[in-house]
Amino acid sequence: MRGFYEIAANDPDRAALLGDDQVSYGALLDRVNRASNGLTARGTGPGDCVVTVLKNGLDALTMMLATYQIGAYLVPVNWHFTAEEIDYIVTDCGAAVVVAPHALTVDELVAGRPADAPEHRRAGSMMLYTSGTTGRPKGVRRRLLDLTPEELYPILMRKSWRHFGLPMGGVHLVCSQLYHSAPYGQAMMALQFGHTIVAPERFDAAGALRLIERHGVTNAFMVPTMFHRLLAVPDRESYDLSSLTHLYHGAAPCPPAVKKAMIDWLGPVLWEYYGSTEAAVVTMVSSQEWLARPGTVGRALDGMTFTIVGDDGEEAPPGSPGQVYVEGINRFEYHRDPGKTAAAMRGRAYTPGDIGYLDDEGYLFLLDRRTDLIISGGVNVYPAEIEAALLEHPSVADVAVIGVPDAEWGQRVVALVQPAAGVSGGPELTAALLRHCEPRLARMKHPRVIEYRASLPRTPTGKLSRRNVREAYLSG
Repeated sequence: MRGFYEIAANDPDRAALLGDDQVSYGALLDRVNRASNGLTARGTGPGDCVVTVLKNGLDALTMMLATYQIGAYLVPVNWHFTAEEIDYIVTDCGAAVVVAPHALTVDELVAGRPADAPEHRRAGSMMLYTSGTTGRPKGVRRRLLDLTPEELYPILMRKSWRHFGLPMGGVHLVCSQLYHSAPYGQAMMALQFGHTIVAPERFDAAGALRLIERHGVTNAFMVPTMFHRLLAVPDRESYDLSSLTHLYHGAAPCPPAVKKAMIDWLGPVLWEYYGSTEAAVVTMVSSQEWLARPGTVGRALDGMTFTIVGDDGEEAPPGSPGQVYVEGINRFEYHRDPGKTAAAMRGRAYTPGDIGYLDDEGYLFLLDRRTDLIISGGVNVYPAEIEAALLEHPSVADVAVIGVPDAEWGQRVVALVQPAAGVSGGPELTAALLRHCEPRLARMKHPRVIEYRASLPRTPTGKLSRRNVREAYLSG
């Protein structure tokens, strides 16, 4: 069977969603078709944008699948955004329809619409707005193909889905908001494989362990921040997590000590991939491969190649760091910003803006974002490396490392630390953290300043904007 729509037609009683909005595949397809017909009745056609402002659950899944079979772009928006931020995206993408609690609801969209499949089915796509490093967010728009979802299925299998190694059937746990690209992509893939979705409104570490045990979750996508929180659950060993076969992670660098602790606990079920909203998935690495090469994010998937470009603009040899470019991805553009699109390309190769290097076997190792690089005394210092070292200390719950102007060194390293629960930040902890750095980091990488914060501003996908942290620090 090729994908959700065929599975729903042939196995309608299969569970699609568990929880408050429990629904079968057949009932979900019924609602999806009604939503598709509701959209087309309002003039939505191929290439049009449909903005949604929805929390995790039945409505979000309905709109994902409804737009996917009428050739529309789904533009999911963070429901935490202000009205001004939402209005900007609605205007910029030229939305044909806005589905949100304060506008048109999904119930209103499907009311009175037929449950038959829409007349002209064509595969759609997601158009996510990504902020990058400066300015207003830009929509990442991929080329649409004149294919039905079922015809697109084997192409996706050939290009990337087969690398995930998922069998037909299973239970997928959604750990982040579906308005982000990775959770959206993972949930869509799970539904194409006939999996049951569990989609809580928010991530809670102990709650996630309970859900895995209760529902026999077989696969999930998480980010390293979630790993850190799971490892801190006092009774984590008491949960039966034996159903879990694939725990994917990406979106942010994972400190090697944290990943090793997760593998020691759960076994070789961790699968890491590297990609971006623009490039989608470009690598995949198993637990076994990672243990043999700690820190790698894997090799390029079939049909893709990496090039590392040094500061001199030339291709860097294995082991030498530079800006990462990947060739072989699906074509995309930043909506209404050809200059930004051109700046991200080098011929046919695209750069996510990361710095890394390749080993002799083609395995990619990431160092940091180019925009977050600290140059102190003429030496490149990578904040992620320092953060990974500090996170190994049991008194650290979270940390952000930034570079700030320094008259002598150009920039100095500052660590903003969120202490673990019950730990007080102060001179004693500062001294302990600097002693902790001694065997792990060269002296030039040690923080010159360590300050303490009650919390750090991470997104639901675990990303930390060091630019925002740096601006707040300097303004304060």
